[in-house]
Order: sequence, then C-alpha cells, then structure tokens
Amino acid sequence: MQELRLLLYPFSVLYDGITSLRNWAFDLGIMDQKQFEIPIIAVGNLSTGGTGKTPMIEYLIRVHSDKKVAVLSRGYGRKTTGYIELNEQDSPERVGDEPLQIKMKFRDAIVSAVCEKRVDGINSLLKNHDLDIILLDDAYQHRHVKASHYILLTSYDKLYVDDYILPAGNLRESSRGAKRANTVIVTKCPVDLSLVDREKIASKLKLSSSQSLYFSTIRYDNYIHNEERAIALNSLKDQAVTIVTGIAKPQTFVQHLSQFVTVTHLQFKDHHYFSNEEITMFRTKSLIITTEKDYIRLKQYRLENVYYLPIRTSFIDAKPQL
Repeated sequence: MQELRLLLYPFSVLYDGITSLRNWAFDLGIMDQKQFEIPIIAVGNLSTGGTGKTPMIEYLIRVHSDKKVAVLSRGYGRKTTGYIELNEQDSPERVGDEPLQIKMKFRDAIVSAVCEKRVDGINSLLKNHDLDIILLDDAYQHRHVKASHYILLTSYDKLYVDDYILPAGNLRESSRGAKRANTVIVTKCPVDLSLVDREKIASKLKLSSSQSLYFSTIRYDNYIHNEERAIALNSLKDQAVTIVTGIAKPQTFVQHLSQFVTVTHLQFKDHHYFSNEEITMFRTKSLIITTEKDYIRLKQYRLENVYYLPIRTSFIDAKPQL
C-alpha cells in the first residue's frame, strides 16, 4: 500500500495544486459566492466519504424541529439532473438513496430537495417555501454558496490530518481546508473515549481559537426493522445472519452486529444498485441485516427477510450549539 501511495503521490501534488488554486480564487472573491439572508448550515468532510454526514443531518433536523427546515442535497448516484423536490413515492434512482432515506424518516416535517447546483437549489426552495433554515448535505467543497455555518466531519479512525490527498489518499482537498470550518466534529468515536484521548486529538487537529471541536459516537437501535415488523437484536444471539452493506466504511456497522449474531458479510461499493442476480441470491438467505441507506435501495423488491438497523448521532460530553 505504501509503495502504491508513493507512485500516486505526484498526482496528489497536482490535485492539491488544482484544488488550492480554486480555493484561493474563492477566498479572494475572483470566483463568486452567493450569500443568502436565511441561515444555512453546510455539513461535509474533507475525505471522500464514510464520516457520518447523513446521521449528522438527521441530528440537525431534530435539533431544529421547531423550525421550518429544508434539506438540500446533490443526490449522489441518482439517474436524473436538475432540481427535484422529494416526495414519499420517489425512488433512489430519481433522487438518490441518502436524500430519500432522510425524507422517508421525517416526511412532512421537512422539505427535501436535490440539485447539483446548490445556488439554483436554494433559490428554488426559497421561491416555493417559507423556510427558517436550510441544511446543505455534503457541501463543504461547494463554495458557490456562502453558508452561515460550516460543520466539518472527520472520522475517529481516519482523521483528515492522517490522510493523503487523492489519489494517494482519500482527501478531496488539503487538510488546510479545515480552516473554513466553524465546527469540527470527530465522528464514530468509541463511546468511552477518554478526556485524555480527546485532548490528544485536539492537539493533533490544531484548530484555531474561533473553531469549536466536538466528539460524537454512533448509537444503534436495539431492534432491526422492515416495513412489517421489528425484531430485538438480543433475540438473535449467535444466529447466522447475512450482513449486506453498500456504504463507504461498513466496518463499525459489522463489528457492532458481530456482538449479537454470527456474520457473513456481503460488501458492495458505496451507493451500489443491486442487480437482479443479487436480489435472487438475497431471497435464498434466511435473514439479512443491512443499513438504512441500503434498505432504501432494497425495499422496492419486497424482500421479507431483509431488515435494517437504525443509527443516530450522539455526542460525548458537550453537544454543539447549532
């Protein structure tokens, strides 16, 4: 792996130059940024995925449940383009799996839309709705919008300061980009992360005095669910179960389930659309547990043996004021 990184490093230097030039142009006002009067919170990361953006958006929706909230996503992986407002009958192919997961969970409590051009998307939302706040999903690098507050997520098991820029590593831009964040959240931490360990991470990240740092963990539901029923995880003790994942970093999810069941893990790439052959194979399994995001892409096939395990973001010690 180290040898491959050395081979790819010159391309990372080139990629760093391109992204740094782009950021420099935005910082100096050479490239336009649109600022809106309505509060806008942008959630994102420096890496290519797996930091928990969707659970963080869901956390923010709950925090602002007394307000008229809109969520705007790009709709990664969808087979459409342009501005689309989501409804409960939408498909992942039309609007993307993560936006649809959020919409199905909160339904009429939020307005949800996808648009690859975020400025156009915000303008359409404001034209169509009376809103109090807009949440931008995966928008840290989308600098054509000047958000009110930037939340940068970084995973405990791979802090951005320990990673390399693409293609040698997983960073979309240099770790210097962290300076744009108002709030940095280290996600997927152990529940018992000590104060000493938190202080070590803080020292490593070297944030400015104007930036806030928080630590979050994943809280798993005690039940797996599908459209028809729920099953207590502790009732499955030592049962052989197939785990199906199509997410960026499934290791934590699989490790958690391994405490309850004997796991056979079928791992697919992030946002994977399952083939007819794979669906036929899934029908032969006695019990499948998958993620919420994967379930959004699977439920159209009405597989009675497929369940998902809900998760939530939970903060260690202090909660951010957002």
